[in-house]
Order: sequence, then structure tokens, then C-alpha cells
Amino acid sequence: MKLAFIGTPEFAVKALAELVASGHEIVCVYSQPPKPKGRGQQLSPSPVHAFAESLGIEVRTPASMKSADAISDFQALDIDACIVVAYGQILKKAVLDHPRLGCFNLHASLLPRWRGAAPIQRAIMAGDAYTGVQVMRMSEGLDEGPIILSGRVEITPDDTAQTLHDKLAHTGAALLPVALAAIERGGAAGTEQSGEVTYAAKITPAEARIDWNRPARDLDFHIRGLSPFPGAWCELETLKGPQRLKVLMSRRSDMTTDQPAGTLIGSGLNIATGNGVIELLRVQREGKGAQDALSFLNGAGLNVGDRLN
Repeated sequence: MKLAFIGTPEFAVKALAELVASGHEIVCVYSQPPKPKGRGQQLSPSPVHAFAESLGIEVRTPASMKSADAISDFQALDIDACIVVAYGQILKKAVLDHPRLGCFNLHASLLPRWRGAAPIQRAIMAGDAYTGVQVMRMSEGLDEGPIILSGRVEITPDDTAQTLHDKLAHTGAALLPVALAAIERGGAAGTEQSGEVTYAAKITPAEARIDWNRPARDLDFHIRGLSPFPGAWCELETLKGPQRLKVLMSRRSDMTTDQPAGTLIGSGLNIATGNGVIELLRVQREGKGAQDALSFLNGAGLNVGDRLN
């Protein structure tokens, strides 16, 4: 099939690679415009942009896909279908209606649960036991179209947003050629979504701060759901004043305590919470690299009974 591909982050790269490997012709790739990055603030292309260019595929990066010029350029493409994966912009009806067979989105949740921007993080933060990926026929509503194909993925106690991202990217990429084959045969009308609708709002900086008064169970979900980015964090008192400490990995502990929330107890990096104890396994001090708990404790100067803010 002759396809347009619209996507931006690393999650979408595997999907694009799978479509190319499956023999589909990618006529054009759309991605978000390059952004300043690093100390020099030089413009850097998105992961999808860079990967497509390495394959010699034309890449377009309009500031807005809603502009008349962007829509007109898209409508000039001779394509059978369009695949959208984590693009970051809303597409208008004039774009959705152009491909001969339609536009199809690969979404990282089992809809209608976790429609929106941050489905991977929100699934872990909510304590979901499983999530998945779905190929959906796109409509004008936010992630509201009928489902063509689904793949379910378990969320384990060792999963972070990064590890779950990688599992879902692999599963989703494998779904796309199968879904496209069904679409090409005309056998993919799709199934309307059913069940409770939830929205995966974009992660805000304010909610990344750790509140030790919350139960250990909820804090474990919170920490792993925000790892590695933006990273759940607390404050560590130092001689130079408060210093931000990111927590990248955790697990619930069997220890019990009557100490105030935020207190370091026992051996290891075990912290009292509002209900139970949580063990911090991997942390990162401001301006430093990530460390396991033992390495951190050896240099942090913390003692049993100290409290984290």
C-alpha cells in the first residue's frame, strides 16, 4: 500500500520501521518541527524525522496541520491510507477524509480507557494490572474511533513508564501490518468503543512532587509511572540547602513503622509513608547521574530517623 506516516517520538519509530520492513511504500512522513536541544540549543529533529531521513523518505514538519497550506499539501498526496502514531497535533476532517481507505491511529491503551496525551504513564500511576495498544480508525473526536485490532500487555511490579513504553511500541508495531492487511481486504469496519471513558491528561510538573503522606502502594505507582521522565521527586536537605532528588525506581516494603511519613527507617533506603513503607531502589541527585540506593546512601550522609521533604 502507498502510505503517509504521521508521528513524532521514539514510540512511533518502531511502527514506521515495521511498515517499511513489511513492504509498504511510505510516500511521505509528517512530524513535529525540530526543537532546540542541548547546551547549544541547536535545532534537533524528532526521532521519527531523523529515522525517516535516514531511509531517504520525504519529511514534512508544518507548524500546524490545521493550516490551509498543510492541508492542501497533504491532499496532493496519492495514498491509500495514513498511519498516525503519537503525532502531537489534532488532524482536521479534510485530512482524515483524504486517503482512499482512511486514517488509522496506533494508540497506547485499551480504549476508551486512557484517551489522550499520557496513556502509558497514567496506566501505571493508576495501578492498572494491564494495558495495551490498539489500531483505531480515526474520527474527529479525541481517540473516539472504532477499534480495528488490539494487543494486551501486562503491567508488572518491575515496570516503569520506559519499560512499558518499549513493550507497547513492540506490540503495536507488530499489529500494524496485520491491521493494514485487513483494511486492504475491506474487512476492517471496526468495533465501536465500549466501557468507561477515562482521560490521560498531560503530566504537569507540579504532580511529579512526592507526597510521603500518601500510601506506599500509591507512591510506588506514582514513582514508576513517572520514570524516567519527568521523574517523581522530593527534596534532600544538604549543607548548601534543599536539593532535588529524583526517584526512578521503587517497590513496596513488608516493613512496618510508626514513624512520621518521609522518615528513613531500617537498613537500605526505606521510607515511612502515610500507610506502609516504600523502598527506593534507584535515585538521581540534582546535577548527578542515576545511582542505586546503596551507592546513594554511601555518599548522602543520611541517618536512620532523618526525613525527606
